Amino acid sequence: FLLDKKKTVAGLKKGWKMFRNVLFPFLIVLILVSVVLYFIPQDFIGRYLGSNSGVTGFVIAALIGSIALIPGFISYPIAAGLVQQGAAYAVVATFMTTLMMVGVATLPLEIRYFGKIVAIVRNVLNLFAAVVIGLLVGLIMGLIP
Repeated sequence: FLLDKKKTVAGLKKGWKMFRNVLFPFLIVLILVSVVLYFIPQDFIGRYLGSNSGVTGFVIAALIGSIALIPGFISYPIAAGLVQQGAAYAVVATFMTTLMMVGVATLPLEIRYFGKIVAIVRNVLNLFAAVVIGLLVGLIMGLIP
């Protein structure tokens, strides 16, 4: 603002437009996730994604995270909701990491741009990394012996 008033105003206008474009989808997804989490019994999330879910929790989290096509800024409220409903931090870390790094839904597009081998290797390595990250979170937080 001090150096160039016009650029500052233009930047603020652009930022406001971006905020408006993101706000509606964010609210819709947040409402949908809230409704879904409301109807899923807490013991269900605790049983299948909780600290005692074992390998099953990691597999479910990795599968859902790999398939879902959810923007990062929306995934944080989802993760918080899962933790509040009894999901283990390690499992949620796996979910979040696969959500950001593994793309089953975007795989055809990725294959088109990078080739089949690169796309598949990238996704497999990131899936492995997501599970390792989840396990490390569990170890650091003392949830995994």
